Amino acid sequence: MGGMEPASHGLDAYAPREVAARVKEFCIAKANLPLLSLAMLGMLAGAFIGLGAMMYTLVASDASLGFAGQRLLGGLAFSLGLVLVTVAGAELFTGNNLLAMAWADGSVSTWQVLRNWTVVCATNFLGAAALALLVWLSGHAELNGGAVGATAVRIAVTKANLGPVEAFVRGMLCNVLVCMAAWMALAGRSVTDKAIAIVFPITAFVAAGFEHSIANMYLMPLAMLLGAPIGALDMLLNLVPVIAGNLFGGSVLVALVYHVIYVRPGGRAALQAAAGVPASPK
Repeated sequence: MGGMEPASHGLDAYAPREVAARVKEFCIAKANLPLLSLAMLGMLAGAFIGLGAMMYTLVASDASLGFAGQRLLGGLAFSLGLVLVTVAGAELFTGNNLLAMAWADGSVSTWQVLRNWTVVCATNFLGAAALALLVWLSGHAELNGGAVGATAVRIAVTKANLGPVEAFVRGMLCNVLVCMAAWMALAGRSVTDKAIAIVFPITAFVAAGFEHSIANMYLMPLAMLLGAPIGALDMLLNLVPVIAGNLFGGSVLVALVYHVIYVRPGGRAALQAAAGVPASPK
């Protein structure tokens, strides 16, 4: 990229200031996606995260691993979802909470942000629920003597019994880590770089038991199909505070914090310097 290339800083990755510029550019592109493309990419992301949740459930059904083993290996398996979203390309509601940074800078409008979040969240649900139906029809839940299905039911019932405050805070902490994974993936220059950046924060949020709204859109419908003692209202009562927590964690605690550091007028000079653009005269 000629003058846009950073000075050598020891790692073959974009520097944090450059990542902020890349995130902003990606947010603008996402906000301007045509509706059909946005909806189809949203359905793909829901299915991708569902595949990650499916793999987590498979690992969690193995009682011989013990608590820590289940959590850590399950989190590693769940990372498949965000790797697919990032590398294959899809629109994920939780990651798209980073649009708040471009909104705060005035690069995208409130309408564009709300349009993106609404369409992507709804189509993420369609993709995740459709995958749950296919997994149910496949007989996947019968693996490990039925332990996979029993584990999915247990996980969903536990989620349905979370109080709203606990669900909100778990959702908030989850999406801090998810958005940091998405942020750091944009620092990478290769598929390997991106995968490594994603795996650690995603494994951490899963191992810690935090709440990802799109994963829940797969797990709870699957459990309902398997006969779990929960209904659509229970799912809604879980998703509302979890979505709110995801939104706060991603848009406020990550996107707006980095906006203050790198993108606001006082930090814009740092972005321009990183990109090799002379500062505007006063």
